[in-house]
Amino acid sequence: MQLHPMWDNYPNLQIDLQDVLTTIEKNVQIRDKQVEQNVKALIHAGGKLLRPAYAMLAAQIGPDNNRDRAIAVAAALEVLHMATLIHDDVVDDAPTRRGIETIHSKYGRNYAVYTGDYLFCICFKILSSHADSVSTIEFNSKSIEKILMGELDQMRTRYDLQVTVRQYLSRISGKTAQLFALSTYSGALQSKATRFQTRNAWNVGHYLGMAFQIIDDVLDYTSSNDGLGKPVLNDVKQGVYTLPLIYAMQGNAQLFHPLLEKGLDMTDADLKELLELITKYNGVDKAFALANKYTKKALKEIKKLPAGEYRDQMYELTASILERDI
Repeated sequence: MQLHPMWDNYPNLQIDLQDVLTTIEKNVQIRDKQVEQNVKALIHAGGKLLRPAYAMLAAQIGPDNNRDRAIAVAAALEVLHMATLIHDDVVDDAPTRRGIETIHSKYGRNYAVYTGDYLFCICFKILSSHADSVSTIEFNSKSIEKILMGELDQMRTRYDLQVTVRQYLSRISGKTAQLFALSTYSGALQSKATRFQTRNAWNVGHYLGMAFQIIDDVLDYTSSNDGLGKPVLNDVKQGVYTLPLIYAMQGNAQLFHPLLEKGLDMTDADLKELLELITKYNGVDKAFALANKYTKKALKEIKKLPAGEYRDQMYELTASILERDI
C-alpha cells in the first residue's frame, strides 16, 4: 500500500498507517463487489491520513500505549473521514477528489450516498469492537453529530452574501476541526491519559483543524486544479463563501455581489476578476494570518503534553501545516 511521501520521514508512523489501512480493508466485506471495489479504491486514493496519524501520536500521551487498540481507533476515524468526503462531494457536486473521479460522478448520487452510509457503519463496527466503554462510543457519536451539523450549516449559508467571519469559523469548527479534535482526543483517551492531558489533546486537534481548513480554503484561490487534486474555485460557484472571500468583501461588498450573484453561471473571466479583487483587498493574506494564529495555538498546546518523540513529531507536523501546497 503506497502512502503519501510525507511519511518517509516518519518510519514508525509509516508502519502504523500501513496497518491502519490494512485494518480498514479487512473490515470492508460487501456482497456488491462494485461497491467494495469503490471503497477500497478510495482507501488507496492517496490521502495524507493526517487524522489517523494524529490519533496514533496522541495514543502515546498516556501510560497505556496499546498499539492494536490505537490502530483500531485510528482506522475508525479515517473511515469516518472518508464517509464525510463522499457525502460532501455529493452535496457539492464535485467531479473529482484527490485527482480521481468522485463516486457520484461515476455511478450516480444514490450510489454514492449509500456508499457513504456504509462507511459510517464500518466506522462504528471497528470502534465498537475496541472501545473501552459505551461512554466512548457516545462521545464519538456526539462528535459525528457536530461534524454533520457543520455540513448542514454550510448548506444553510450557501449563496449568502452577508455571511460573516464568525459564521465561517463556526462552520469549519464543526465540519473540519471537530474530526481533528476527535482524533487527538480519542488517541489520548484510549491511552489512559489524564483529564488535563486529554483536554490539551482536544485543543491541539481543534486548533490544528481550524488552521488546516483555512489553509485549504486559501489554496482554493491560489492553486491549480492539478496541484490541489480537486477543481479550484468550485466552492465559490457552489455558493460556499470561504474566509479569503469573506475578508475581501468586508467594506467592499458592492464590488463582489454582481459577480457572486451569477452563481454557477460565473465564467472564467468572472472568476479571474474575482481573484483579482480578493488579491487587491488582501483576502488571502488576512486568511493566512488567521491560520497562522491557530497554528501557534496548537503548537502551544502541544508543548503542554508530556515530553517524548511523539510530541516532537506532533510539533513538527503541526508547524508544517502552513507550508503545505496540496
